[in-house]
Amino acid sequence: MHPVLAQTTVEPMGGLAGWAVDLMDTLGGLGAAVIVGLDNLFPPIPSELVLPLAGFSASKGTFSLLGALTWTTVGSVAGAIVMYYLGLLLGRDRTRALMARIPLVKASDFDKTEAWFARHGTKAVFFGRMVPIFRSLISLPAGIERMPFWKFLSLTTLGSLLWNALFVVTGYLLGENWHLVSDYADYFQYLVIGLVVLAVALFVTSRLRTRSRV
Repeated sequence: MHPVLAQTTVEPMGGLAGWAVDLMDTLGGLGAAVIVGLDNLFPPIPSELVLPLAGFSASKGTFSLLGALTWTTVGSVAGAIVMYYLGLLLGRDRTRALMARIPLVKASDFDKTEAWFARHGTKAVFFGRMVPIFRSLISLPAGIERMPFWKFLSLTTLGSLLWNALFVVTGYLLGENWHLVSDYADYFQYLVIGLVVLAVALFVTSRLRTRSRV
């Protein structure tokens, strides 16, 4: 695979960005899938950095925009499936203990994710794909509670596609200024969290009105 990214960036990239560039140059779309999949297995890897890079890669011809969206979504779903079965096979206590051993991940992160899943169920799986930390961990309680796999897969795929598209397309449009996406990632996240809260509030309001009419 031709090293398009490494040749067109203004400065050499180091750290995670440099590693992501090298992997996508070498493996193309599969490299993007691997990196995004690792975001699920190792939450400290920020998809807000990797996804715009995939869009930039597409803008330079390493693969197409459709390919970038497809491969990053495949990676997200594959990583989520691994976490789903991890929760299903290990159960709550062993899963929680395992998460607490991962650097930069706290047991309280798992507890909050589990509580959110218990409160919102299927909606948590869909919207959780768009919320930091929850995006990586929400698959665990889904597996622990043995959520029907087809439902988990459908919600995860749709939620991942929407989240990935936001960052991949923005990176594609910005080109060599792709890094601006990660600079403003917090604002994207606040927007998504706000939309999640609004959607949940509207759902609850609708349910309460329906019950009051009965």
